[in-house]
Amino acid sequence: MKIKLAYGKTGLDLSLPDDADVTVVEPTYIPALSDARAALREAFEAPLESPPLRELVAPGQSVAIVFSDITRPTPNHIIIPALLEALSHIPDANIVLCNALGTHRPNTDAELRAMLGGAVVDRYRIEQNNSFDPATQVHLGRSARGHDIWINRVYMEADVKILTGFIEPHFFAGFSGGGKAVMPGMAGQLTILGNHDAGMVGHPKTTWGVTAGNPVWEEVREIALKTGPAFVLNVALNRDKAITGVFAGALEAAHDAGVAFVRKTAMTPIAAPFDIVVGTNSGYPLDLNLYQTVKGMSAAAEAVRAGGAVVVAAECWDGIPDHGLYSQLLREARDPDDLMAKVYAFDPPRQDQWQVQVQARIQKKADVYVYAGHLTPAQITGALLTPCTDIAATVEALRARYGRDARICVMPEGPQTVPYLA
Repeated sequence: MKIKLAYGKTGLDLSLPDDADVTVVEPTYIPALSDARAALREAFEAPLESPPLRELVAPGQSVAIVFSDITRPTPNHIIIPALLEALSHIPDANIVLCNALGTHRPNTDAELRAMLGGAVVDRYRIEQNNSFDPATQVHLGRSARGHDIWINRVYMEADVKILTGFIEPHFFAGFSGGGKAVMPGMAGQLTILGNHDAGMVGHPKTTWGVTAGNPVWEEVREIALKTGPAFVLNVALNRDKAITGVFAGALEAAHDAGVAFVRKTAMTPIAAPFDIVVGTNSGYPLDLNLYQTVKGMSAAAEAVRAGGAVVVAAECWDGIPDHGLYSQLLREARDPDDLMAKVYAFDPPRQDQWQVQVQARIQKKADVYVYAGHLTPAQITGALLTPCTDIAATVEALRARYGRDARICVMPEGPQTVPYLA
């Protein structure tokens, strides 16, 4: 059996023996909209539970448009120019484009130009959120769960706030999009640490596809609404990263509609867990580094049995990120059990503990092998993971361990589809 895995920009071919018991789990393919720009214009003119976009902004008002950073495949090069066209009655000087970095590194000028287009970068002011600098933030009180709310000052000072993003299942926020543009996108580190602390991330409903009852998702929405966004533009994408749906309007109405759409195509039932799961991190740009690849591990872990094995393929062209403490926390731990114990002992929470917490939870369930062309075996081992230099050979070795009749699942699109027990 030959399968194409999403890996970097070019993909990765995988051949498995014909006698292997292989099930391919992937999202329902939805064709791209025939005219995405026309669909965007229609959504601006007839949004959900909102006046038309053009009517929301008076010529003298200031506007902040929040957009996803380089770690997300949001088609900013399409949706941001479309928004700016709809706001053509607003002077350029009154518009700021806010890069929702959360705690990620700033994007380079070249990355911004690739994401937005050179004409947009040259014409408009861009604010890259710096979650680590309290001087750039304002305090909005506390959330219902007692976490301090610090939000980017430039974003908060705008008269009209517009959030953008794309919707997919998320490994602890339920689904991306919606309020995540604000929290963590435009939030301060203290707020992010509170939302991502061990108790929040360790809650049984803090997982893929769960919104109601998920404390992370509920606080994200609460904080976003507290900032007063006037308009949300979210899109759904297929495996080609092409737009399949447009959801615009009031935050709750637009995001709920998008989640309902994505849930039907991205959540896939399985009858029983598998012995071996081969997954990806959905290819470029999502598989840029090992930190982001934890999402691919997590999606695959939803399909694996306790004591089984996960093999994840991610290019990791950006290596192990230098933001936060991800690699340091891994180096400080002896094994996944020690790592999990350290996470729960942190007081106050530490940067990136949520990512290592999820990784440790996966590794306590299954062995994890990583195929990454831009990481050395030593780097992978240093992250408490097992290097894989040949996926097919690793699968064969695992079949020798579990038996030739071992059940194998391949998730070529990674977390673009999330399995769940029917």
